[in-house]
Amino acid sequence: MPVKITVTQNTFTAYLSGEIDHHSAKSIREEIDEAVTRMTPEEVYLDFKDVVFMDSSGIGLVMGRYSLIQEHGGQLRLRNMSSHIRKVMRLAGLDRLVLIENGGVRI
Repeated sequence: MPVKITVTQNTFTAYLSGEIDHHSAKSIREEIDEAVTRMTPEEVYLDFKDVVFMDSSGIGLVMGRYSLIQEHGGQLRLRNMSSHIRKVMRLAGLDRLVLIENGGVRI
């Protein structure tokens, strides 16, 4: 299972795992989008702790979820990324759009 979603009050966390590539991104996107549309949470966390590989599909996944969550009045936060994935996100400029955390600490 590439994504597991947990809900706490007005926050939900999507725990991503495995590889995020063009094969897996669609199902992850659909599952997160359905949950955001149904719950309209104030905060959405994408947790990358168990992600072992990510290509440009992961950047598209984050950018699309950012737009959707903004439309619903929420905030997107990224957490627990490996140094490589964090570097890719920064190169894509996502650190200017979303809060990036590691172990609960803003980076």
